[in-house]
Amino acid sequence: MKHTSDFQRSFLARGTGNTLFTQKEFDDALSIAKAEIMQIAIDTTKTAIALERQECADLVKSWEGDLDLAKISTAIQYRMQK
Repeated sequence: MKHTSDFQRSFLARGTGNTLFTQKEFDDALSIAKAEIMQIAIDTTKTAIALERQECADLVKSWEGDLDLAKISTAIQYRMQK
């Protein structure tokens, strides 16, 4: 906080003395925010897995006549390292 004035440091140290919300209200809001973040993370992960599965299926489909599983496996592993 080297870029704050003496007034700002004093104000931040003391605060206003007013309670903006209770601890329970804060905890409730924090719980809701955490749940929303987790839901977004879960949905994003599901989408990423579905996209990757589709890309792997398309890769295998493009080599439909080729039964060289080692080649297909290497291609999928290379794709996952990108």
